[in-house]
Amino acid sequence: MPSLKAIRTRIATVKSTQKITRAMKMVAGARLNRAQQRIVALRPYATKTQEVLSAVVASSDRAGTGTDEAGVAAAPLHPLLQRRAVKRTAYILITSDRGLCGAFNTNINKTAERRWRADVEAGREAVFYVVGRKGRDYLRRRNMPVAEILPGVWDKLDMSQARMIAAKVLKPLRAGEIDSIALIFSSFKSAIAQEPTVLPLLPVAIAAPTEARKADAPPTEYLFEPDPRALLDQLLPMYLEITLMRALYDSQASEFGARMTAMDAATKNAKEMIISLTLQYNRARQAAITRELMEIIGGAEALKE
Repeated sequence: MPSLKAIRTRIATVKSTQKITRAMKMVAGARLNRAQQRIVALRPYATKTQEVLSAVVASSDRAGTGTDEAGVAAAPLHPLLQRRAVKRTAYILITSDRGLCGAFNTNINKTAERRWRADVEAGREAVFYVVGRKGRDYLRRRNMPVAEILPGVWDKLDMSQARMIAAKVLKPLRAGEIDSIALIFSSFKSAIAQEPTVLPLLPVAIAAPTEARKADAPPTEYLFEPDPRALLDQLLPMYLEITLMRALYDSQASEFGARMTAMDAATKNAKEMIISLTLQYNRARQAAITRELMEIIGGAEALKE
């Protein structure tokens, strides 16, 4: 059995750790609230941007892969809308710089590895643009192909970071070096639920409005100036930046939620350990006192004899 001093030292150590985990839980909770506010603030802007983008695409007779009046297959209105055979895919992997957030990074990294292996088995190439040190370290350990590390994103998260990432991935796409781009990130559901998500990013696929939305909302007419192609030159990069920004905000909120949950569990475990160690200490102390009393009584009996 450990000595009383050793048990006291362990209790003090666990109490110190408990203070740290409790503080980290509170900090993560405060940051999570701010991250959720940013997600909510960006949502209407992102929704309206997609609505306008859909309207611009729908306004052109040459959008998508339909046919023109002569029955000839129409070319896409913009290169970023063009779909071609996928031989090489670039994945933007979004992870955190720090740990102590449960299985948050592990789940995202394993999703990326599964996607990469599926591409390899299908005879396609894949490269990764990595946000976060945890993703960088994981890919290096697995010898997975990394096109570029994107450092400093979490130091000051704003639209300039999304703009930088968009510029990095658009360049090889326009040069024909890659055929498609997808995001791998953690979609924020709640403080205790984060879902690893693979989101196709390029070529852009604009979803048509649902029948329910068509019935509920009156038709909106747009007059475009300049022409739709010129507008798409501005709208598509903006749409990509906003999509990236939403993914970054989701990942950040997911990280804080996972850390808050992990630190809450660690704090509870520390409390249980303190109770167990205190009980062990009291039993050891009681046994030591009993042993000393028995020695005293034994000594007194020996003197009587």
